[in-house]
Amino acid sequence: MENNTEVTEFTLLGLTSAPGLQVLLFIIFTLIYLVNVVGTLGLILLILLDSCLHIAMYFFLTNLSLVDFCHSTAVMPKVMAGLLVGAQVISYHACTAQRSFSAAFAAVESYLSASMAYDRYTAVCEPLCYNTTMTARVCTCMAVDPYFCGFLNASVHTGNIFRLCFCRPNVLHHFFCDVPAVMALSCSDKRISELILHVVASFSNVFVLLVILISYLFIFTTILKMHSAEAYQKALSTCASHLTTVSIFCGPGIFTYSQPSSSHSMDTDKILSVFYAMVIPMLKPLIYSLRNKEVKNAFKKLVMKAKFSKLHLLKL
Repeated sequence: MENNTEVTEFTLLGLTSAPGLQVLLFIIFTLIYLVNVVGTLGLILLILLDSCLHIAMYFFLTNLSLVDFCHSTAVMPKVMAGLLVGAQVISYHACTAQRSFSAAFAAVESYLSASMAYDRYTAVCEPLCYNTTMTARVCTCMAVDPYFCGFLNASVHTGNIFRLCFCRPNVLHHFFCDVPAVMALSCSDKRISELILHVVASFSNVFVLLVILISYLFIFTTILKMHSAEAYQKALSTCASHLTTVSIFCGPGIFTYSQPSSSHSMDTDKILSVFYAMVIPMLKPLIYSLRNKEVKNAFKKLVMKAKFSKLHLLKL
């Protein structure tokens, strides 16, 4: 039973073994990552600099942008390095760290989406009580709790996988240490671990979806009762960006973590992982920036200030 030697490292096969595609994908993913970094950090900076955006909605958006940046950074640098050198070796502990942070930030993102849904419910359905309901203390709790729940969720997954044994072969058919892909390599009895994984993932997904669906049920009911076309359009525009990002984020994540291991296709998981770990974090800042008048106005003011400062310096 020489194959039962416990492994200390994994080999990541990456997305493709074709040299031509690897170079093309490296260029594409580098551009995606740069757009993500500029978009998320730029949006955070814009919100911090403009006092008009110092309200609950943009406080949550700042946290969401930070989590998007961290989630993408936990995965993409290693992926881009793998595209340059081909199959990559990653130590067991490095794989555990990558898996933990990726799972944690994905979970935090989900819970923050639920907090933002409640914030939108309060803004649309109870506008007169908004300032008294969404106080600084409430907003802080609604932002901190997702981090606590997300990292608790990830620690359960990490502890769950630590109890497994990993034997030869140690080739990971993925481009990063995703939870289902790592569990597929275990030579232990995985039934209890898979049950825990699906129970925790399903509970988190159901909780987040219930909060979002109930919030938007009340929101749409309130919007349909509005008689003013201006109020109707304002309410819709307030929720459109959040609802768009929730729709494109929840689908791939739920599909990946909720299906049984017997139904897993590594090729399908890879494609879905590209979307929820790379493409979607890049799109979110663009969606919130392009579909939000307040953000666009804040950006225009910042550009005008920069131009005015430049002209003032030139005159001096």
